[in-house]
Amino acid sequence: MALLDWIVIAVFFLALIGIIVWVMRQKQNNAADYFLGGKDATWIAIGASIFASNIGSEHLIGLAGSGASSGMAMAHWEIQGWMILLLGWVFVPFYTRSMVYTMPEFLERRYNPQSRTILSVISLISYVLTKVAVTVYAGGLVFQQVFGIEELWGIDFFWIAAIGLVILTAIYTIFGGMKSVLYTSVLQTPILLLGSLIILVLGLRELGGWDEMMRICSSVKVNEYGDTMTNLIRSNNDAQYPWLGALIGSAVIGFWYWCTDQFIVQRVLSGKNETESRRGTIFGAYLKLLPVFLFLIPGMIAFAIHQNSVAAGGEGFLPMLANGNVNSDAAFPTLVAKLLPAGVKGLIVCGILAALMSSLASLFNSSAALFTIDFYQRYRPDTDPKKLVRIGQAATVVIVILGILWIPVMRSVGDVLYLYLQDVQSVLAPGIAAAFLLGICWKRTSAQGGMWALITGLIIGIARLGAKVYYSNADIMAGSDNLFKYLFYDVNWLFFCGWMLVFCLFVAIVVSLFTKAPDPQKIQGLVFGTSTPEQRAATRASWNMWDVVHSVIIIAITVAFYIYFW
Repeated sequence: MALLDWIVIAVFFLALIGIIVWVMRQKQNNAADYFLGGKDATWIAIGASIFASNIGSEHLIGLAGSGASSGMAMAHWEIQGWMILLLGWVFVPFYTRSMVYTMPEFLERRYNPQSRTILSVISLISYVLTKVAVTVYAGGLVFQQVFGIEELWGIDFFWIAAIGLVILTAIYTIFGGMKSVLYTSVLQTPILLLGSLIILVLGLRELGGWDEMMRICSSVKVNEYGDTMTNLIRSNNDAQYPWLGALIGSAVIGFWYWCTDQFIVQRVLSGKNETESRRGTIFGAYLKLLPVFLFLIPGMIAFAIHQNSVAAGGEGFLPMLANGNVNSDAAFPTLVAKLLPAGVKGLIVCGILAALMSSLASLFNSSAALFTIDFYQRYRPDTDPKKLVRIGQAATVVIVILGILWIPVMRSVGDVLYLYLQDVQSVLAPGIAAAFLLGICWKRTSAQGGMWALITGLIIGIARLGAKVYYSNADIMAGSDNLFKYLFYDVNWLFFCGWMLVFCLFVAIVVSLFTKAPDPQKIQGLVFGTSTPEQRAATRASWNMWDVVHSVIIIAITVAFYIYFW
């Protein structure tokens, strides 16, 4: 890191501090101010926040690492970002009418208090197992690679960087609340996009262009069925990414994440009206088309450079793991460390910081909202509003500590960060997706039906995760195969996700048919076919032809992407 790099980083932090100070001077006297930014966000702030919150370390490290290890396989999960449009066009009207702060609170309105509690528990578990652990781990890894420091003061620099990142982000999130998340995202998103674009251009220049990357990667077979690293659609017999399983699994995870997860939906709930919220999702969907090119493709570029280096008799471009394998997760930071000139490297580090901090900040704010609104306030409804904010901040600290403690277990389950993340999400998503899908689409779904969809998903998910941890580390004897191991460990994770959704839907439908139907008054405005004429008129007035045109363009780009990389 040269002096110019440090100057660029210092300017970035001064701008960040300026935004935070401005936000802190705004009045935030209650939960709506703190958790939803006063519900006055515009479409630009919402879309930028959706993108910046989503693009965290799992992309800078994990998605690039996936590109370096398996090519285009993980692009399904990124290109499914078009499902943000479902959030804007289908779910926003129901969420807006319900006047809720959190997704568990919405399920209480639709089903019962028990459903709210179950979803809150599942959401907090998912934050510990995925967002906290992955972001903190990747933050430490990326700065260790970029700065090239192994130890500092006798302590592994990985942990110094990881914990420092957490503390830095917690400070501005705790004091600024949702507004700090929204408005720092407006600063961080363009920096992240520009920095990643520079990496893409310089990486292609170093390698020899797009055609050279495609030539090298298309010559690398990823299975015995003839598929290569550049194939998005792979044989249905592929052990890791069968095409049918990939389409189903990425759709289930995408629906859960973009339409029902507090982490994303909270940004939309902060919109000043239905129009701004929907247009925020359209803007976010446009931005979500970029990660494949800004993060996954650079991973493939790093792999191709590594292949050229080895073929020329060199030691290779990417670092090696202790077991002799290439460290794919180091692809993006290695590109930063080895290719960028002074000043530009500082800009990229700012982009990395922006992604990590924005993702963590969103996590902190969502965790605080979940615990405070869905647990503490329910049992102590008369609590002073300012005390509620402090309670949420304290709960976030506990969640972060648990996430850090999970990191060693996470590393034992999977070698590629992004694959681990999607693997865990594939068992957390189906039960929640079933509850929301039936809850909004089928008036007959009863409170018990929705609740048992969540419970079924939680039980199966915990069983699958437990089997993954156990069998990934156990010394499995030749004759140890059994039905439990086959169902919860051997079955491809993508097909497991699809069958799990079907089973949760089946449970919800059967239980609903054998239990009391919901009161029409209770679900009015929360399910298709129950809206009043006034509500339907308000929704229709909230969009125009250009909203439709932009949505069609996004879907057309998605289709073109699948055709090109088929």
